[in-house]
Amino acid sequence: MRITELLKKESIELGVKVSSKEEAIDTLIGLMAAGGRLNDRAGYKEGILAREALGSTAVGEGIAIPHAKVAAVKEPGLAAMVVPDGVDYEAFDGSLANLIFMIAAPEGGADVHLEALSRLSTLLMDPDFKNDLIHAESKEEFLQLIDDKESERYEKKARKEETKASDAAPAVHETAKSGAAGYRVLAVTACPTGIAHTFMAAENLEQLGKKMGIPVKSETNGAEGAANVLTKEEIAAADGIIIAADKNVDMARFDGKHVVKASVSDGIQKGEELIKRAVSGEAPVYHHTGAAASEEGGENEGLGHTIYKHLMNGVSHMLPFVIGGGLLIALAFLFDDYSINPANFGKNTPVAAYLKTIGEQAFGMMLPVLAGYIAMSIADRPGLAVGFVGGMVAKMGATFMNPAGGDVNSGFLGALLAGFIGGYIVVLLKKVFKKLPKSLEGIKPVLLYPLLGIFLVAVVTTFINPFVGAINDGLTHLLNGMGGTSKVILGAVVGGMMSVDMGGPVNKAAYVFGTAQLAEGNFDIMAAVMAGGMVPPIAIALCTTFFKKKFTEKERQSGLVNYIMGLSFISEGAIPFAASDPLRVIPSCIIGSAVAGGLSMALNCTLRAPHGGIFVLPTIGNPFGYLAAIVIGSVVGCVILAALKKNKTEA
Repeated sequence: MRITELLKKESIELGVKVSSKEEAIDTLIGLMAAGGRLNDRAGYKEGILAREALGSTAVGEGIAIPHAKVAAVKEPGLAAMVVPDGVDYEAFDGSLANLIFMIAAPEGGADVHLEALSRLSTLLMDPDFKNDLIHAESKEEFLQLIDDKESERYEKKARKEETKASDAAPAVHETAKSGAAGYRVLAVTACPTGIAHTFMAAENLEQLGKKMGIPVKSETNGAEGAANVLTKEEIAAADGIIIAADKNVDMARFDGKHVVKASVSDGIQKGEELIKRAVSGEAPVYHHTGAAASEEGGENEGLGHTIYKHLMNGVSHMLPFVIGGGLLIALAFLFDDYSINPANFGKNTPVAAYLKTIGEQAFGMMLPVLAGYIAMSIADRPGLAVGFVGGMVAKMGATFMNPAGGDVNSGFLGALLAGFIGGYIVVLLKKVFKKLPKSLEGIKPVLLYPLLGIFLVAVVTTFINPFVGAINDGLTHLLNGMGGTSKVILGAVVGGMMSVDMGGPVNKAAYVFGTAQLAEGNFDIMAAVMAGGMVPPIAIALCTTFFKKKFTEKERQSGLVNYIMGLSFISEGAIPFAASDPLRVIPSCIIGSAVAGGLSMALNCTLRAPHGGIFVLPTIGNPFGYLAAIVIGSVVGCVILAALKKNKTEA
């Protein structure tokens, strides 16, 4: 789709006089409506103003691009207005806006228009083209200028790419000369709507890089997803990274690189400054402490990695509900009086009752949220509602005989399955409705996907609930029936698993198991899991403190930070040490973690929150026993590591 297909003559106005930003917006909305692009003018204006509230869409140099992606839009379109005298659009550089394009995009609609919109944003970075548009004498000339520029720029680019493909071997040779990937600076650009600023910032950084003699590659996180994705080889070879984004982007891949963070507007207005900072070597080195993010999009992922990625998306969004709700429930017991009514402990006093009620409501959201975000990871936004409902049906334990639920305990496993089922149901629906006429594209995300997706996931989840409930009940009976020795072994296993890969799949498997058992009321397993996860950093910190000859000066300094990370339950603090000496560090940590997990079980320690480390100690059952388990496990890990490592002077 070309830009001129989105911009009708009825939606263009030249030589306009407006006195304020508000008047400019109203005029443009009128032009958009005149082009037949809107089904709710007021709703569209609300979306435009909501975007402006995040920050002015003026990009400086006399240009503004207000935009909104909302349900009030009937079909994608553009409106354009030339204001010869300019209007104050709250631009960063203080310039008056002479050229204003307004973008309308339908929420959840087909994305065929997004490439055209990104092209327009890119073309407007050319000052000569901008001036030609401002001085156009007719609407026809205005449209012709856009059409000619788009053809010149993108047909030329296509020919270049064909030439580059035919000369692939020499190109590879040249790239090898200039580094692993040829780019000194890599950039990621993103704005909340992903329509205009994302692409303008990317284009500006790349063009400035050419002028400065510093090759720059920009990845755009637009409304249709990531494009021009950075590869691992490019990241490894780059001198610095620029994140010009107003929303979250995948950061795990930049671990250990110099990263400059800025707003997407800075990518447009302060590009030269950002590039200089990126190559100076003075930008902070980014250290990722969360779960590893997905690999680059262009690679084929194995089935196991795909499942893991979707599951972790659900778990990461679920955790705030579990942590917040679990801590509020735990606090309710602290503020209650057991002697009033032991059977109602946790709700005897008004404060306790309030905390426990709110905590239970937040905690109860964990299963729908888990399922919803698993489905969203699989099927994008249309999967969210379908997964949520699937998780809710699993939480209710609904069956065909009793749709209201309560007969079975589908729980965490049921919600997990509902998330995957819901996500792939939406993927299937997308394929089924792929050949619908374009005129019906808008009803797919707002009617067909939610209606059929919710119905189908509810039916399937209702069918599997009894079977999943039987598995859950069997597991619960098994855990409850475990004797002392069996429970200690279980604690040692899950504790040890937390140290196998410290933030990797095995670690996460143990953590998810512990979190799932919270929902079933098995609080001792979660306690063993957290104890096991706290040991590796603490054990290493102890070893760097008491066995200094085993480490370099730099390692000893890094080791001190691990006290804080370990006490905060951040296992990843041990990763640099494990990576440099895996054969000694990992076995030591596994044994220490297993000891801590086993002792936690043996001492009947419980934990109602899945995170927090030492800071949630008041909410832990048998807190002194828990501290003892962590200390003993850490000391064991420290001593084994010291015995295995040689003095640095001996190495």
